Amino acid sequence: MLKNNVAKLMASDGGERQNGCETYRETKRRRMVRRVGALAVSASMLAGLAGCGKMPTADELVGNTSGAAVSECPVPSAKNEDFTGTIRIAWQAIPNADLIVKDKGLLEACLPNATIQWSQFNSGGDVIQAFGSNSLDIGLAGSSPAVRAASAPLNLPVKVVWIHDIIGDAESLVARGGDYKSIKDLAGKNIAVPFGSTSHFSLLSALHNAGMNETSVNLINLDPDKMSAAWTRGEIDAAWVWDPVLSTLKADGGTIVTSSAATAETGSATYDMELATDAFIKSNPEVMETWTAVENYAVGLISSKEADSAESISTILGNSVADVKKQFKGYTYPQAKDQSDIFHGQLPGIFKDTAEFLKTQGSLDKVSDDYSNVLYTDAIDQVAKQ
Repeated sequence: MLKNNVAKLMASDGGERQNGCETYRETKRRRMVRRVGALAVSASMLAGLAGCGKMPTADELVGNTSGAAVSECPVPSAKNEDFTGTIRIAWQAIPNADLIVKDKGLLEACLPNATIQWSQFNSGGDVIQAFGSNSLDIGLAGSSPAVRAASAPLNLPVKVVWIHDIIGDAESLVARGGDYKSIKDLAGKNIAVPFGSTSHFSLLSALHNAGMNETSVNLINLDPDKMSAAWTRGEIDAAWVWDPVLSTLKADGGTIVTSSAATAETGSATYDMELATDAFIKSNPEVMETWTAVENYAVGLISSKEADSAESISTILGNSVADVKKQFKGYTYPQAKDQSDIFHGQLPGIFKDTAEFLKTQGSLDKVSDDYSNVLYTDAIDQVAKQ
């Protein structure tokens, strides 16, 4: 494991920062007005919805949704009224279809008798730890954390069940000031990145491709929500991160040095994926099919109803719709038919290549002979046929 070369940065994000067309303070003020309004009518909502048999979610009560929650399952063939259990889901602040599912209550509509618990995490490394402590049933993590989870010494009982997105320019290395033409120009500088994330993997790959290693720079393990404050105070010189933080740092004088799209071209492709525990999959194959069908439907909305999709995502991320539309361009969002081909085709090899690289970095102990056994394809294959 890499060691942090500087003291951990603990300060919170203060002051104003640019976030698209609104400052951070303006965004918070706008969301606070919405929350106050939502709380003011919460009593009447509770009374009215209780009479209809539907109680509002916590997000609905405080105004953390776009108000576009659906009442009926948009994929009728996937609706499952038999499941009455609880699903513990990890989500991250990444502009993909998972946030549309959350904002519109799609999963709740298609699993009307289930209890859906959404918990936010800052990085894939945190999600893998939660899986390790048996605190999750399903959750989003990047491809490199997923490979670590499936390899020694962790060997967690989880499977990859979905690809949320193929990461391109959406994750990039942004530098503060200076005239940085390549990552070599950042030698000896402080670079922040969430350890164990896809950005961490891409950063290590970029250093390797440049003939450098983790000791060539000062790596700082920092969650995205702490980066803006560290950037403003001059405690970091660069960061490899994703949106919306990436856009914030760019607006605050940052320049892009390289990106995950560039490292993908050299053989280090990265993905945002969904993992589920073996136990949950085995006990609930029908639920997995419903979940997959709902995510597949939401992916289709990004292309068919871009503005509406961006509105759902911006509500959760707290940035502008215009910003989210720009962020869409940094990802590729495959649907089930394409994913079935990827899962049965190149993905096991990509996982093995990723594992071999991570082993050289000391991030795992052993590379498995075959990673196809950590991919769950039943639900994707079934949805792909529809």
